[in-house]
Amino acid sequence: MNVSFEIEASPRAEAGKGASRRLRRQGLVPAIVYGGHEEPEMIALVHNDLVRHLAEEAFYSHVLDLKVGDKAAKVVVKDLQRHPSKPFVQHVDFQRVSADENIRMMVPLHFLNEGAAKGVKMGGSVSHNITEIEITCLPKDLPEFIAIDMAEMNIGDIVHLSEVPMPRGVALAHAPDPDLPVVILHGGHVAGPEEAGGGEAGAGGETPASS
Repeated sequence: MNVSFEIEASPRAEAGKGASRRLRRQGLVPAIVYGGHEEPEMIALVHNDLVRHLAEEAFYSHVLDLKVGDKAAKVVVKDLQRHPSKPFVQHVDFQRVSADENIRMMVPLHFLNEGAAKGVKMGGSVSHNITEIEITCLPKDLPEFIAIDMAEMNIGDIVHLSEVPMPRGVALAHAPDPDLPVVILHGGHVAGPEEAGGGEAGAGGETPASS
């Protein structure tokens, strides 16, 4: 997709909790960039600019253009720490990428045509057991998401991890259980004998005790 993200950052010299708190009071986010056969570098980002990027799903699974002073690098987001109770980003880890070296990334799954699936039209319901998977690929092949088309799924159908369609140049990073269910289309609720009998169990006005 023709989506690009440019991140402006500044180098920082101080480390530690005290230095990070001072940055946050100034509206900045402490971060680090590492990898790419270079030394790790501590940087700082403008919080509000970062938040605007984070509103885009593609930001999390995209090769980003990071500028630190007069230096530029291709990076991906490897870790993001948020405040547990406030809408603030506390720290970001970026990894440099090389065009000829594979990277491992978590990418989201998009379930296409879920509402139009054959089994859903018959009254079935959908369970998503996995919503993102770890893949490996060259940076140029990194997908924004991986799509699973559910249009032809019937009641009882299951898409397993090994059946998720991988884009060209992309592979599962690891599959300890290739039969792990990713999405299941269950049958609709079937009334039991007591329900089918017109609610006789409830006629006396008694409520069954919970076990």
